[in-house]
Amino acid sequence: MALQHRTVLLNEAVQALRIQPDGHYVDGTFGRGGHSRAILARLGPAGRLTVFDKDPQAIEVAQALAAQDARVTVRHEGFAALAGLPPASLDGILLDLGVSSPQLDDAARGFSFRHDGPLDMRMDPTRGISAAEWLATATVAEMTEVIRDYGEERFAAQIAKAIDRRRQARGPVRTTAELAEIVAGAVKTREPGKDPATRTFQAVRIHVNAELEELQQALDASLSVLRPRGRLVVISFHSLEDRLVKRFLQRHARAAVDRRAPMVEPPPPCFAEVARTLPTAAEVAANPRARSAVMRSATRTAAPAPRPQGGR
Repeated sequence: MALQHRTVLLNEAVQALRIQPDGHYVDGTFGRGGHSRAILARLGPAGRLTVFDKDPQAIEVAQALAAQDARVTVRHEGFAALAGLPPASLDGILLDLGVSSPQLDDAARGFSFRHDGPLDMRMDPTRGISAAEWLATATVAEMTEVIRDYGEERFAAQIAKAIDRRRQARGPVRTTAELAEIVAGAVKTREPGKDPATRTFQAVRIHVNAELEELQQALDASLSVLRPRGRLVVISFHSLEDRLVKRFLQRHARAAVDRRAPMVEPPPPCFAEVARTLPTAAEVAANPRARSAVMRSATRTAAPAPRPQGGR
């Protein structure tokens, strides 16, 4: 049975943005618009909301919303495109990472081993190569690296070799059921309550969509596009994403000392008020997808003064 899509940490995320009625905000992952609609409800007539999404189905929903609300601008691209926005133009950025329930429940998208379908996994099926295309050409070493690093799978080498044996014997892996079967045969022990294909599907999806690279680009862009006192809010659903966000905020929440000039007062940190928020027990009980969610938020500090160039 398909799970009804419920926006995770809806109220907490919107509250963390500290919305100003006339501010300009970004929802970097529009999805089905839960966060966006809550943001719009707090914006005044002069407020603006720019939404990004790779998924054509999400973009259709976003465009319908924009047709009814002139405050909304829709961008059919990933949130790494934040880097193209004017400097100091945003009062808040919200990134709700991962795959939505509608994407998982649509067998044609190929995200889930629970529904047999074409092995696609692209957030935007109109661009890039599918999971099946990548698995058809990747070397055993490449597959091992991706499954190990992005899936944190200790049987990565065995799974990669099993995929290669299947390619040699019967041709490329085409469907989600075929990949799940291969993984099940290669993974010798299973975590209680978790399908053996979980980590491999996660790893291939992250690689095909360059998810961690895009997240890092968006985080770096936030340093430029957020105004002083602007808010960054990121909801993660697995440890790789959360670790990347955590380290980024830790790095930029402390003053950077120039070792070449230790007596010079360092510029102020780029972020302050760094916080971590978890779903309540009630939300997890009502929405199992919230179980692994972690929200991190921070405030952009005043931009440091530019260092003098040469001179006396």
